[in-house]
Amino acid sequence: MSTMIRDFPLPDLGEGLTESEIVAWRVAVGDRVELNQIIADVETAKAVVELPSPYAGVITALHAAEGETIDVGAPLFSCDTGEPGGESDVAAAPAAEAEPSASAAVDAVPAPAASSAPAESSARAADAAPGPNLVGYGAAAETGPKRRARAGLASTPVATASAAPAPADVAAHDATVTEVEPLVERPRSTPPVRKLARDLGVELETVTGTGERGLITREDVEAAASVSSPADLVDSGASASSRPADMTPLAHLAGPQLPAETRIPIRGVRKHTAAAMVRSAFTAPHVTEFLTVDVTATMQLLRGIRDDRAFAGHKVTPLAVVAKALCIAARRTPEVNARWEEESQEIVQFSGVNLGIAAATERGLVVPNIKGAESMTLVELADAITALADTARAGRTQPVDLAGGTISITNIGVFGIDAGTPILNPGEAAILAMGAVRRQPWEHDGEIALRELMTLSLSFDHRLVDGAQGSRFLADIGAILREPGIALTMA
Repeated sequence: MSTMIRDFPLPDLGEGLTESEIVAWRVAVGDRVELNQIIADVETAKAVVELPSPYAGVITALHAAEGETIDVGAPLFSCDTGEPGGESDVAAAPAAEAEPSASAAVDAVPAPAASSAPAESSARAADAAPGPNLVGYGAAAETGPKRRARAGLASTPVATASAAPAPADVAAHDATVTEVEPLVERPRSTPPVRKLARDLGVELETVTGTGERGLITREDVEAAASVSSPADLVDSGASASSRPADMTPLAHLAGPQLPAETRIPIRGVRKHTAAAMVRSAFTAPHVTEFLTVDVTATMQLLRGIRDDRAFAGHKVTPLAVVAKALCIAARRTPEVNARWEEESQEIVQFSGVNLGIAAATERGLVVPNIKGAESMTLVELADAITALADTARAGRTQPVDLAGGTISITNIGVFGIDAGTPILNPGEAAILAMGAVRRQPWEHDGEIALRELMTLSLSFDHRLVDGAQGSRFLADIGAILREPGIALTMA
């Protein structure tokens, strides 16, 4: 008796994402896995997510190679759960009396129409069994296994129905099996790879797949496109003698000589960031204001904290102080901690601060946020920022950490930059950029002295925040950085 093979489709990992890229497989075909064992790292448009297995069993197939992007709902892997009576039994039933050489092919393709009723009733019975709940990102329980039909080999004979009388030597077989025809197989590939092939003019039938079980990968298509003969672009009906003597093949198509180029696919975090920035820049009317602040007192405070053993193990940085100042200032100017809601035509102001911290990673810019930042002490904020940055650099930021931000900070000072015009994180009313701290001549107590200066750049959505409100908010932050003790007087 054969066992049940379950196909696991890629789930929606949050907020209606439509595709994910396979970053790394943690298992291989033939491996035994346990329920909720991590089987793959997949990158959504927002983060890299560890994907747990909803089944215990043996991996029988991986349907995508590392680096490939697959759509939500497409099969990700197949697993033999060891349960009896899988769909493979149903598919093989119509050919139970057929010759052994044809039975394997019938198991791999949909059954003939004349035998579909038993298969459908069995499939309905299988669907009635509850499936496991996918732990890790809250996917709903499945209603039953749904196996994708597999294409057989092109050279494999397949039993087909015919209206013609069956030959005498077929009498021992099922009456519906009267002839054997070769099955024309569609090359195995994923939807993004098929689209790439169409764009590059590559016929997949001419490409040999190098992926798992002959899967045609993106690299296979690009390689096939790169070796295509340039002569194919010239009219095949025109011979060399019919062209002008001074025109070599493709000479009329030649353009300027360009240097060698490297093409980087736009996908994952970078693709999402690009779309979000375009949407923000052309939706919210941005205004940016600048303020240069003498932060000598703040830097002295940080040096004192660093030398105090009571704060050993805590990385309190200028970013943590700016974050604390922002939370205090946002309480005094709630208009900056808000969202414009187009559908209801309302401005939604938040009572708490989910503080986004922009983090540059190898995969692009992400803005995870610290939930409830307004209620944290300076040291607690510093610890939260450190944990957030470490997680982002490791590529382990979860979708829940990227959702729900209300206002953001970007620290461009770490790159030696003084000021900029940051673009709002979509759905937020303001973003603050903090520049580098520099020792410069500055007026202090009526004299010129070397002081530590920082420039703040505040961008805000002018639909929600008036100039006076944005200026007051930025001035409050500057006042706290100029003299940290002033925070004690701010309600």
